[in-house]
Amino acid sequence: MKIAIINGPNLNLLGKRETAIYGNESFDIFFETIQMKYPNIEFSYFQSNVEGELINELHRVGFSYDGIVFNPGGYTHTSVAIGDAVAAISTKVIEVHISNIYSREEFRKTSYISANASGVIIGMGLQGYDLAVQHVMK
Repeated sequence: MKIAIINGPNLNLLGKRETAIYGNESFDIFFETIQMKYPNIEFSYFQSNVEGELINELHRVGFSYDGIVFNPGGYTHTSVAIGDAVAAISTKVIEVHISNIYSREEFRKTSYISANASGVIIGMGLQGYDLAVQHVMK
């Protein structure tokens, strides 16, 4: 089984930025943990702060992987193009948000991704990625 984890803008700063919202753990450390937890899954990881690079990665893995765990970060609320990319691929996409976007600013309550995702996990911290992996494994 192949699962891609794709993170959008500013998620390269996990463990350093707004730790009260996003926690103290870096994603690199978390990624190592999830790889050890699921040794029979071939994971790929991609992070970019650039919208077009995220679209290119969705296209790259979107027809050959068993699932995509995707945290589009701030592009969730602004990028019709990323939403269209999710709609265009055949691989199941689980949208993940570390924080509860509904308890934050009003603009964060809109997602251009959710309508085309197989599911959405919100506000569970990094555990949301693990829950998404479990869903893809079903």
